[in-house]
Order: sequence, then structure tokens, then C-alpha cells
Amino acid sequence: MRRASHKTFRYALVLCGAALVALLSLAFAWMAEIALAWNARWTSAAPWAALIILPCALAAIRWLTLRLAPYARGSGIPQVIASTTLPVEMGQGGLVSLRQALWKIPLTAAALLAGASVGREGPSVQVGAAAMLAWGRYWQSRIGVRLRFRAHELVAAGAAGGLAAAFNTPLAGVVFAIEELGRGAGVRWDRLALSGVLCAGFIALAIAGNNPYFHISDPMQWAGAAWGWTLACAVVNGVLGGIFAATLIRGAAGVVPVAWRAWVVGHPVRLAFVCGIVVAVLGLLTHGETYGTGYEASAALLNGHPIESSGFGIAKWVATVASYFAGIPGGIFTPALAIGAGVGEHLVQLAGPVADPRTLALLSMAAFLAAATQAPITASVIVMEMTRSQDLMFHLLVATLLASLVSRQFCPRPFYHAVALRFRKEALADATRAPGP
Repeated sequence: MRRASHKTFRYALVLCGAALVALLSLAFAWMAEIALAWNARWTSAAPWAALIILPCALAAIRWLTLRLAPYARGSGIPQVIASTTLPVEMGQGGLVSLRQALWKIPLTAAALLAGASVGREGPSVQVGAAAMLAWGRYWQSRIGVRLRFRAHELVAAGAAGGLAAAFNTPLAGVVFAIEELGRGAGVRWDRLALSGVLCAGFIALAIAGNNPYFHISDPMQWAGAAWGWTLACAVVNGVLGGIFAATLIRGAAGVVPVAWRAWVVGHPVRLAFVCGIVVAVLGLLTHGETYGTGYEASAALLNGHPIESSGFGIAKWVATVASYFAGIPGGIFTPALAIGAGVGEHLVQLAGPVADPRTLALLSMAAFLAAATQAPITASVIVMEMTRSQDLMFHLLVATLLASLVSRQFCPRPFYHAVALRFRKEALADATRAPGP
């Protein structure tokens, strides 16, 4: 009875932690939706004001990030991956600390309000990891309960639960945990960890409703003659996604001429200001469609509705790169889906009536995400779940696997893991400089 009650108590604690992760993700989503709605209002009322507001806002967010939460910059997924490869006392104090993760929520919402091309799903991963780790530490250190659950597993379970809750996709959270977070030797998955991931996803479904992330009005159809365009979709998105990931890994200092690199490295706030000008100009040229996550444009293309901008895919690509170079908190998950949908629209113009434009947009979304992250199974499952397109799962797998293979020719290392290595070195350097007890 003692063993049974102890195991039940362990499960209850982990599931309660998963519920906390789900609630945080839903609150984050609520804040992000409000920020996106306000951005749409002010950019429609005064579009030219973006040339002033966006650069100043990105510079201010970068300044606040440097002083309040330096490990909160960027996506958040690399920080989680890096933390699972470090000892608890070295890496997890900063990379997935609750204080820095909580700062990531308002800073990301502020970036979306300003119009930066970022997403909230990557940040939800870091917030979920920090919340689950803090929850486990509280019970183990304050109350004295022995969970027999390593900190790395708590981090990974919270991270995957955050993604599952952010997208309302429980299965994708499990696949992401195994394919991305499970690549390192520091994480071993068992039923308790996977139960926490599923619990976070199902709690989000229970609160937010069993609604897909993208609402598709009519079922998509597959044409047998469109196989050639499916392969073309995979190759094109593989090339663009590979270059996209390689560009983000190199960073602004690796892209600009050598004479400018010292200025770029030495003036991060001014660099954010310049990146804000680029994002604002692209937003003006595309009638505001490149601002924020790109959800509205993606949803329109998935339902076969035209969008105003003819070059949305390429413009969103550049806007996302510029937003990432600004060094502000914000992910690339949803912007990558929007880029893929835009690339699919360009392919539709070439394919003509041979392929269903909605299907090609769907496949292109998954292919670009797979190319950017080199996680084809996660990309297939997450797009399938968020659009309820189970009938096209085989075609999604073909497109994502081929796109990931092509992407490796331009970016040999997966984006998240390459950036995680930098965060790992940074955390080790900070731990070395920290004064001893």
C-alpha cells in the first residue's frame, strides 16, 4: 500500500505540474492574441507609424532583455535543449529559470504588439520547462517529497507539455519530445514523463475546446497528378528552409560584411533598431501581412482565399530573419508555417489547376517547418493535428522527409541544436565567472 500510494502521489504531482504548464500556456496565448489584435488595429489606423514605433519598440525590448532576462532571447527551445545537457547547478539556474521564463511572456507579447515576425510557441516551450522544473523543486526541497524523477526529465516534460498546450496538439507534444528533446543522452522517457506531456495537452483541449489551430472550411482533396508538385514543394521548401536555418545560425554578425561585424556585435540595441526598420518596411509593402505570426495569411491560404501581397512568402522569410537578428524573445514556429504557406502560394501560380492550392499550401507549411528544424516527424504530426488533415498524413511525411534531406545540404546541423550549443557554452562561462559560495 505504501508503494502504491507513493507512486500515485508521484503521478499526481507530475500531472498537477502539467496542469500548471497548460494554464501558463493558455494565459500566454491569451496575451498574444490581444497583442496581435491591437497590432492589427494600430497598423491599420496609422500604417506609416510603424516606421517609428517598430524600430523603437524592438530596441527597447532588446534593452530590457539584456538587463532582465538575457537567456530569454530567441525561441526558447535551444535553451531547453542546452539545459538537458548540463548539470543542474550549472545550466538550469539560468537557461530555464522561472524568473527569466516569466519575463519572456510579456516581452514576447510586446514584440507581437509592435509587429515583430515572431511566434509564441517556442517561448511556451521554455516557460513550460521552467514551470515544471520549479514545481518539482518546490516539492522536493520545501516539502521533502522524493519524486525519483531527474530534473532533466522534468524540464523535457514541461517543455513538450508547453508545446502541446500552445498548439492544442497533445500527440505533437509527445513526438516533439521524442524527436527533438530525446536526441540527447540526458533525457530518458518513461510513462510518467509522457503522461505529463499528454496531460498538459488534454487540459488545454478541455479549457480551450477541441478546436483545431487552423479552421479548414472544406475538406482538402488530393489529385493523383499532383505528385510532381508535391516533390517540387519539398525541394523548394527544403532549399529555402535550409538557407533560413543556416542564416539564423550564422547570426547578423555572420551575414554582414566583415567591416561591419564589430559594430553589430558591440551595439545590440542599435542593431535591433535597424532590424525594426526592415520589418516595418516589409510590413508596409505587404499591407501588414508580415507583422506578427502570419496566422491570418496562413489561414486564408489554407482555405483557398487569396491574400493581398503577391510576395508574401519571401517577405515573411526576410521579416522573420530580421526579427530574430534583433535578439528579442520570440519563436520561429508559427512564422515558419506562414513562410511555407506563402511559398506554397507561389508554387500554385506555377502548378495551375493540376494541384489543389489548399493542399499545396498545407504540404508547403509542413515542408518548410521540417526544413527549418530538421524534425520531419514533428512537422508532419503538428501540421496534421492543427488542421485535422489525417487523410493527407502520408503526403505530409513524404514532403517533410524530402525537405529535411534537402535542407541538410545547406545546413548540416539542426537549427535548434546548433543554437543550443551556443547557449550551453554561454551558461558554462557564466557558471565559471559566478563567485563561489
